[in-house]
Amino acid sequence: MPFKVLIANRGEIALRAIRACKELNISTVSVYSEGDKDLKHLKFSDETVCIGPASPLESYLNTPAILSAAELTQVDAIYPGYGFLAEDSNFAEMCEKSGFKFIGPSPETIKSMGDKITAKTLAENSGIQIVPGYKEDIPDDEEEFKAIAKKIGYPIMIKATAGGGGRGMRVVKSEEDLISSAEITMQEAKIAFGNEKIYLEKFIANPRHIEIQVVGDGKGHAIHLGTRDCSMQRRHQKIIEEAPAQNIDESSLNQTYEACINLCKKIKYEGAGTIEFLYEDGQFYFIEMNTRIQVEHPVTEMITGFDIVKAQLRIALGLDIKLDQNSIKFFGHAVECRINAEDPETFQPSPGKITKMHIPGGFGIRYDSHIYGGYIVPPYYDSLLAKIITLANTRNSAIKRMISALDEFFIEGIKTNHPLHQKLMHDDTFVNNEHTINYLETEFLKNDS
Repeated sequence: MPFKVLIANRGEIALRAIRACKELNISTVSVYSEGDKDLKHLKFSDETVCIGPASPLESYLNTPAILSAAELTQVDAIYPGYGFLAEDSNFAEMCEKSGFKFIGPSPETIKSMGDKITAKTLAENSGIQIVPGYKEDIPDDEEEFKAIAKKIGYPIMIKATAGGGGRGMRVVKSEEDLISSAEITMQEAKIAFGNEKIYLEKFIANPRHIEIQVVGDGKGHAIHLGTRDCSMQRRHQKIIEEAPAQNIDESSLNQTYEACINLCKKIKYEGAGTIEFLYEDGQFYFIEMNTRIQVEHPVTEMITGFDIVKAQLRIALGLDIKLDQNSIKFFGHAVECRINAEDPETFQPSPGKITKMHIPGGFGIRYDSHIYGGYIVPPYYDSLLAKIITLANTRNSAIKRMISALDEFFIEGIKTNHPLHQKLMHDDTFVNNEHTINYLETEFLKNDS
């Protein structure tokens, strides 16, 4: 009996999921908001259901509406993609209770890894190095609180346990700012996440952002698909990603690979996941685990030939798949540029109609996108328009190929960060792989202005 999957997302990841479903002969149902009636993937979906107004709260974050669409179309499973409800344990639980397979980890796993303190404990117990800090409840006594911070050593980072996406964190450089910073972070966390709980950790001043892609079958088997370097960031949002990460201490990397697999086996992780690290002076420090597919998954697929989305579907639906680390072969280097609908200098969102465009092509170039000429970019959602990915034998060759792809690519009618990418591909610090997570904001953009 053929399977039917509901895709509870929009944009390029929804189109990506439809393509994978077609290859596996899986029927698709795509839900959409009133503001997204002209999305490209709707034309390729077997069925479509409008689930509400343009506002995400009334559509893509509306669990009852999504489950009603699933019941109406009698699907077997729900694919969440990334963002929206992808890491919402309550949504995953509601899917299961309603009789639909949630394509991802169990609700319990999502909840455990979504809480920063619980995740750090699980990671540490699996042999993963964590950032030195304090993960117990913060004491009410101010002097006791100050003593804890002093023991960790300034500067420290105050983080919301339910935070994410660069929100709910604050750097404290001295004791005199500790109490006020903690109070502000707690207030912000309560408003943003409904949870004011915070924790402390050592602030790693100038690291790189390295992540490891893992895949588990939910039965205690797991593999890794190598590393990605996502250090080119602005306000904790990734701009450029590449795989594999270069100039990494081999001994430390192998130990971290083994520890990541241990974690996945212990929690019987199901589906695709990413374990993220700060990397400085040859040492990995665990940040968090994202229990979903990542925006930057294509660079990993390019260097391994492993289709991560198809693996998610196969694992969730019980289709044949064997996770064998020895079967994973790495080739070359891949670079990905995120093209966003935003002003390249002010970074203000730039919705509107795309009047004309041309996409890049050629050997070693991949283009993932949902946009087209005449498409109206709505103001309600994330600004991601497209991902341009290049693969070549070496990092330098992949960068040169990206320069060619970016030169060939253009969008008219709205502003995008395309010019920023063109500048970065010629930047000596980036080309020489000497950038850290602070470089774009503290050096490049200041010097470029």
